[in-house]
Amino acid sequence: MSPQPPLSERIAALAAALEPQVIAWRRDLHQHPELGNREFRTAAVVTEHLHGLGLDEVRTGVAHTGVVGLLKGGRPGGVVALRADMDGLPVTEEVELPFASRARAVWNGEEVGVMHACGHDCHVAILMGVASILASLRADIPGTVKFIFQPAEEMPPEGEEGGAALMIKEGVLEHPTPGAIFGLHVTSRQSAGVIGYRPGPTMASSDKLRITVQGRQTHGAAPWLGIDPIVTSAQIVLGLQTVVSRTLDLNREPAVVTIGAIKGGVRENIIPDAVEMRGTIRSFDEGMRDAIHARVTQLAEGIAAASRATCKVCITKNYPVTRNDPVLTERMLPTLTRVASSGPRPMGIEVVPKATGAEDFSFFQRLIPGLFFFVGVTPPEIEPSQAYSNHSPRFIVDERGLEVGVRALANLAVDYLAGEAG
Repeated sequence: MSPQPPLSERIAALAAALEPQVIAWRRDLHQHPELGNREFRTAAVVTEHLHGLGLDEVRTGVAHTGVVGLLKGGRPGGVVALRADMDGLPVTEEVELPFASRARAVWNGEEVGVMHACGHDCHVAILMGVASILASLRADIPGTVKFIFQPAEEMPPEGEEGGAALMIKEGVLEHPTPGAIFGLHVTSRQSAGVIGYRPGPTMASSDKLRITVQGRQTHGAAPWLGIDPIVTSAQIVLGLQTVVSRTLDLNREPAVVTIGAIKGGVRENIIPDAVEMRGTIRSFDEGMRDAIHARVTQLAEGIAAASRATCKVCITKNYPVTRNDPVLTERMLPTLTRVASSGPRPMGIEVVPKATGAEDFSFFQRLIPGLFFFVGVTPPEIEPSQAYSNHSPRFIVDERGLEVGVRALANLAVDYLAGEAG
């Protein structure tokens, strides 16, 4: 009897055969997107698929709608986790596709369109494909693979817990505990099939900023009789521009402070009582993150006091820095390089710049070594810098990138476990 081909060759053949099914899954999920903590249909599709593969364990209802599958290989070894996020965004799709989303839902009290504008439909379809491949190779896998289908990566609704943090709280990294975790994200910033990675800080932390300026309402014709929170807020917005540009050592890491919403007043001739500002803070270093919080608070309160107003600054820490473990990244780089340079459409691999977007995959990385990488999905005829970005209502996916994602995650899992087995 002739020996079996290497696992990498068998994965490649299985991925090529499964590609049409992965694309079909992705299109079905794209047509039926669901918001965070409401991924009921998506979870049902995943659950049915994992049960059909005969996994050793399928756990549902984790962090509301999450699904976790466990595949025990035929040979003893370590444990590795693979993660895909499932939720869509409150975005109305503007792409003309036969499977375009027409879904509507309520998000934080407002009726919205729903779209997979960030590619999580791709992530779910890819991981479903990986589960199929690894289940068929079960006898030769030296260890255990944990498949994590996660809800609410894009943040749960206001007032609810969710996402990676809640999955961890509910024991997703226990019984058994993985030695490492891998995840991917499709991106418009690279051509279809190109793999991007970065060791160390890769995506920024994300914090929510709310500043409420309290003045004293008066007639717009007599501003001296009140305290103007609009002018005070304008001065605070301008002052915040100095937090990064004048108080941080940008030789260490970049950072961003953005005010994205200002609300105050109802009429042109009334100076209102109060103004609320909302924004976001992004950074790549925990020390700088805390320094920004302190400086924003000090500056806003100082400007308000100088204007005879008061203000309340509320900063909520959301996602930590997505930090790829340098040792794990170096160890798995040959796997990613091999995947990127092989297959039906080899496109290559590149080190990507830091991204000021955020990812709650970072919560997993705080507890176990993790590697989060990118797979391009922009059609080759479009320059990536000109493509509609993730989160755009016109975000499009060249589905040829899906097969690369399947091979990448499957090979990372088996190569990591083989290394652990010695």
